[in-house]
Amino acid sequence: MPKKSLVLLSGLFFAGSLALAQNPPTQAQPATPAVAGAAAAAYKIPDEALKQPNPVKPSAESIASGKRIYGYDCAMCHGASGGGKGDLAGDMKLQIADLRAPKSLEGKTDGELFYVIKNGKGDMPAEGTRAKPDQIWDMVNYIRSLAKSAKPQKSEAPARSE
Repeated sequence: MPKKSLVLLSGLFFAGSLALAQNPPTQAQPATPAVAGAAAAAYKIPDEALKQPNPVKPSAESIASGKRIYGYDCAMCHGASGGGKGDLAGDMKLQIADLRAPKSLEGKTDGELFYVIKNGKGDMPAEGTRAKPDQIWDMVNYIRSLAKSAKPQKSEAPARSE
């Protein structure tokens, strides 16, 4: 191969590699809409996931384990106490449900919570393989405990100066 062709081929290869590094190909991902409303309706949890029972009893040990993992992976958005006011949620201007409010989990099965934690939803990234299934069930138990142990929230009306 002539030297001029080799230089040209090397240059094209380098340019292509640089373009790929800046814009890596994306893999097909399941649709997880980031907005509420009609688009959120497209997020479908399989029936078998909805019906999946939690095999981990909500013991003190399970809840403590779930709290620890929640602190690492969830608190930045959902807040340390589950109130939905984590630093990252504020920075991204996300509206996140208060997990301490029983209504926020009303009608949601443990299987549904497990599925959403494992696979993500909208702006919420997937836990994926970072946690073992029992650890995700521990997080489900912890999240359920937030609503059970939450004290009624006082109104945060500003104090009046008289």
